[in-house]
Amino acid sequence: MTQAPTPTADTVRRLVRSLLKDASGTPGPDVRPVPGSAGSATWWVGARHVLRLAPDREAAVRQRRELRLRDLVRPHVPVAVPTGVAHGEWAPGLTYTLDGLLPGGSAREHDVSAVGEADLAALLTGLREVPARQAEMLGVPRVAPRSLEGLRRAAERAAELLGKADEFDPARMHQLGQAAAVQLAAQPGTAVLVHHGLTGDHLVVGADGRVRGVLGWADAVLGDPAEDIAGLALAVGAPAAVRAATLAGYGARPCLRGLWLARCDALLRLAARGEARDGTPLTELRVRLRHAWEAILLERVTELREHDTRPPENEDDY
Repeated sequence: MTQAPTPTADTVRRLVRSLLKDASGTPGPDVRPVPGSAGSATWWVGARHVLRLAPDREAAVRQRRELRLRDLVRPHVPVAVPTGVAHGEWAPGLTYTLDGLLPGGSAREHDVSAVGEADLAALLTGLREVPARQAEMLGVPRVAPRSLEGLRRAAERAAELLGKADEFDPARMHQLGQAAAVQLAAQPGTAVLVHHGLTGDHLVVGADGRVRGVLGWADAVLGDPAEDIAGLALAVGAPAAVRAATLAGYGARPCLRGLWLARCDALLRLAARGEARDGTPLTELRVRLRHAWEAILLERVTELREHDTRPPENEDDY
């Protein structure tokens, strides 16, 4: 297999000058890699654009699908979705997209306000309204829901390891017993378009706490809406995530399922970091753990009612 080239500042600068039609002979806009970008795949271009380079052919397939998906999603969600200025190939078989930069910071930099939670609710509502069949025709994969019981068992082991390291009290996992995990299994007929990457970096938040845009649509799937509730719990905290999901019309079951997906994921990622199997900064993983384990009012699993399990209308089964 041919080794993919490593993008350099000169490579990016030549590409950007050709895209922005800069024939002035000047060095062109400042280009610099986005910190934390694997393999220098994402670059800031001046103050108005961001360039993303697919590092391999699998990523190129996902990027082509993402461009089409963004156009499908845009009419349904109230927040901004990146708009492409140009796209093509930067190396044989490897794609790029030059996008306009969405104004605002990340959810790491700005707290989401109460009005911002309403923005998140409208985002979840809009994702549910995206026609599943059209998304599938674009190549968006359909993914079965994860087993919360299997995740619970793995998280219990992780909690024990973290307890020995004074990172977490394993007794807190007792809130999610086997019966509760079974009760919170995903219900048939609830598959929707799931962003599947609602991290703090992908939420564009203004200084006023409003959610202005959402980045990173390459990992979108048709699947369990609780996954996006879980992503929000890790990014902005469990209370805000559950309030947003409730405003979007989700009942107690998917909200609690999303909460426990987030809590188990946070434990597993932090434990993996301790065993050198996860390169995410330790401080970030601790923030995610704290966010996911914030208490919410819905934590009364035995009070779930049948009306909490109704699926969204006009959606396909998994």
